Amino acid sequence: MLAVTQTNYHYWTIAIVGGIIIIVAAATLLSLLIWAITIIDKRVVAINRTLRAAEANVSNTRLIPATADRVEAVLNEGLEHHLFLGRVLGKVRM
Repeated sequence: MLAVTQTNYHYWTIAIVGGIIIIVAAATLLSLLIWAITIIDKRVVAINRTLRAAEANVSNTRLIPATADRVEAVLNEGLEHHLFLGRVLGKVRM
């Protein structure tokens, strides 16, 4: 059998413990990387859904001018009624 000096035994122990620490650290970092990737993947899916919903909302923008015209017509009619009632009651003078 080969004789191992105390110094060599000490170095081998340090090397083995150091290797185990490095393996555990690498496994921990890879686990954190996998965890971060799954979170990023879930958020990308959520952002994709949000963008699809925004695209659906933008497809209805052609209705905005028609709605604005109708709102303006209602406001004008309301103003005409206000002026008419004001003249009838004598509160508005032109």
